Amino acid sequence: MPAVIYYENDATLGALQDKTTAIIGYGAQGHAHALNLRDAGLSVIVGLHEASKSRDKALAEGLRVEAVADAARTADVIMLLVPDHIQKSVYESDIRPHLTKGKTLMFAHGFAIHFGQIEPPADVDVSMIAPKAPGQRVRELFEEGIGVPALVAIHQDPSGQARDVALAYARGIGSLSAGVLETTFKEETETDLFGEQAVLCGGISALITAGYETLVDAGYEPESAYFECLHEMKLIVDLIYEGGLTHMREVISDTAEYGDYYAGRRIINDSVKVAMKELLGRIQDGSFAQEWIAENESGRANFLSMREAGRTHGIEQVGSQLRGMMPWLKTGKAAREAAIQRRG
Repeated sequence: MPAVIYYENDATLGALQDKTTAIIGYGAQGHAHALNLRDAGLSVIVGLHEASKSRDKALAEGLRVEAVADAARTADVIMLLVPDHIQKSVYESDIRPHLTKGKTLMFAHGFAIHFGQIEPPADVDVSMIAPKAPGQRVRELFEEGIGVPALVAIHQDPSGQARDVALAYARGIGSLSAGVLETTFKEETETDLFGEQAVLCGGISALITAGYETLVDAGYEPESAYFECLHEMKLIVDLIYEGGLTHMREVISDTAEYGDYYAGRRIINDSVKVAMKELLGRIQDGSFAQEWIAENESGRANFLSMREAGRTHGIEQVGSQLRGMMPWLKTGKAAREAAIQRRG
């Protein structure tokens, strides 16, 4: 069966028009969702703990800010946008006591529901709207009137209105103008984790680093290795993003295209696919989730050690120096902040 995709003519804001939505968290996604919903004419509260560094930012944007528990008590719809590893504790302490019959609990990622970290009462709707872009992009494209694609999933629907509310939310943040694909919490969670681990973050980061190390170990200058294995990645990714692999191959040189066909399968060979299948299996059977939950519960020592090793790797050291020579890489706010720092 073809995928079900919803667009602007499939939903209005009506299902949220007389409701108050609480956005719990004000990071990249929370910031974008709250401002977009507010600018769409909907009633929004931002729920933050008292010591949150984001409180002043949200207030400066003209948003109503309350403690998480107060926001959850007031709201009809609660969108939980804090990081995965703290969702359970925030839910148990501040949301669950106020999640009364008829309310809607929403997520932008299915981890906590799919892996049983959060088990909502049976008399509340549970749904997901997951934009397929970073929060900054969700905000930028909303302001341009374009929007980013998103996923929608329904976990519980005792009211019979869960999909209507979710699609109204999607329209409010601008995603229906781009298209909203229907999925499930299971599919979204497992494919998202796999994509991050095998390709988008883990795979690409390891491939870039291995290429850099191979050239440096062979005696080439670290700066040359950085440009060839990391810096030019954006050119290729942008081409793929714009028109797929075929478009990228149409734009690059014939030598590069031949190298793609000749060498790609030597690097990403059947043994890599075996490893990918093992990763997917650990996601599907819950092993990865259990490991990540245990890591956070035990103080995150392994995670922080790996983070530090990544930050201090040679590719990051030489990269920092080279990026300092390329101010055009920074745009908008980042460029302004860099200019202020240079002026002292």
